[in-house]
Amino acid sequence: MAKAKSDPACGCPVAAFQKMISGKYKLRIVWDLKDGPRRYSEIRTGLLRGAGGSAEIAPRVLSRELKALAEAGLLDRKDFGVVPPKVEYRLTRKGKSFVPVIAAIRNWGMRHLAPVEMSDGMAAE
Repeated sequence: MAKAKSDPACGCPVAAFQKMISGKYKLRIVWDLKDGPRRYSEIRTGLLRGAGGSAEIAPRVLSRELKALAEAGLLDRKDFGVVPPKVEYRLTRKGKSFVPVIAAIRNWGMRHLAPVEMSDGMAAE
């Protein structure tokens, strides 16, 4: 009898999708970029704005989330090569195709979750 594969994402698109978007901020970052490119500080400010009193986002954590989204093909990172550093993030075509999925999640949350539970920054758009 063949052994089960050790990677749960193998062959299962739901598991692969879950692995790609795992992380506290990834969905919110993609949602914030739906309106156009943003710089690192603008993304960070947007996440803090919708945090509902949560602790500040560590720069290392935000950088890791942005890097993972870029590696997944959802974001493009443009470094302008100037001092002080100027870096801009924008959604790729793949990232833009993900926005309606997040909108559906947001709409479901608005219909089925109590307002107190919705302190994630995507509630009030």
